[in-house]
Amino acid sequence: MATHVITGAGSGIGAAVARELLERGDTLHLLARDAGRARQLAQEFDGAHTLVGDLAEPERLSWAFEHQTLPEDVDSLLHIAGVVELGTVGDFGPKLWNETLAANLVAPAELTRLLLPQLRRARGHVVFVNSGAGLRTNPEWAAYSASKHGLKALADGLRGEEAGNGVRVTSVYPGRTATPMQEKVHRQEGKEYDPSRWIPAQAVATTILTALDLPRGAEVTDLSVKPGG
Repeated sequence: MATHVITGAGSGIGAAVARELLERGDTLHLLARDAGRARQLAQEFDGAHTLVGDLAEPERLSWAFEHQTLPEDVDSLLHIAGVVELGTVGDFGPKLWNETLAANLVAPAELTRLLLPQLRRARGHVVFVNSGAGLRTNPEWAAYSASKHGLKALADGLRGEEAGNGVRVTSVYPGRTATPMQEKVHRQEGKEYDPSRWIPAQAVATTILTALDLPRGAEVTDLSVKPGG
């Protein structure tokens, strides 16, 4: 029975992954931004544990964890949460840049740092759910894409640093996926949202589990997932 720490379990890809792992009988620790959200996650995912820490304030994660019981070993740390705001470089001020980078890049780095001892003991696996925007960008996507390009660099650096400790690191790059975040993006773009056009969240969850289930001795470093017929 493996132990997993998951961010973003409240909806979309994260929820699909959490349900699959619970059905296996694994132990889950779901990160919630506050105590109220933690109670909601505990009700939604019966048997799962919760941790409270706000990814919007990565500098406070260490303090928050000092007041909670962390798992002794972590077989996988799954970074699935993220935020997106579209806008031009000319319109985006420091506040939006800082909020985007904090949640999408600095928080995953800090959460990984805080759980590295447990990951090393378990010879665990860190999965960063990135985005197609982490490999390329378009107008009005600069801030989000910059955070995801940075996340790729974080994953690549971590992989090299922790290989000797047996920690595997995978980046997953989904294209547009049928999630509440995608619905929000369509509103910002002024477009009609049709979830049937995009990747099912369950398909991305299956991709993540495929990487986790790879036998020891091999490592998937990068996986791109695109909408298909």
